[in-house]
Amino acid sequence: QVQLVESGGGLVQAGGSLRLSCAASGRTFSAYTMAWFRQAPGKEREFVARISPGGTSTYYADSVKGRFTISIDNAKTTVFLQMNTLKPEDTAVYYCAVKSGFVYTTAPQYDYWGQGTQVTVSS
Repeated sequence: QVQLVESGGGLVQAGGSLRLSCAASGRTFSAYTMAWFRQAPGKEREFVARISPGGTSTYYADSVKGRFTISIDNAKTTVFLQMNTLKPEDTAVYYCAVKSGFVYTTAPQYDYWGQGTQVTVSS
């Protein structure tokens, strides 16, 4: 059982930055793939970024590549999403997700999900 608690969402002006956090309860992420997804009104849940077990590799959606960075803290208990140069189209509810082992697709087939945190980017 893995419990995920998200924080860091909010309202920001276009061009600004936010950092989202996702903390695990009762687990470290050393044997898990961690990912961020987002869902805007009227749209399907969309892959944003993932990081492999141990944080040795990362993968990003084309829409956020070069602007967002996923990372894990030294204790491997918290995953972050640093979001820079935010655009209005980044507005969505952001969810962290975890799955044991390695992941090779962008599909939302993860074992556990956070509660979601709202990110709103004004133009």
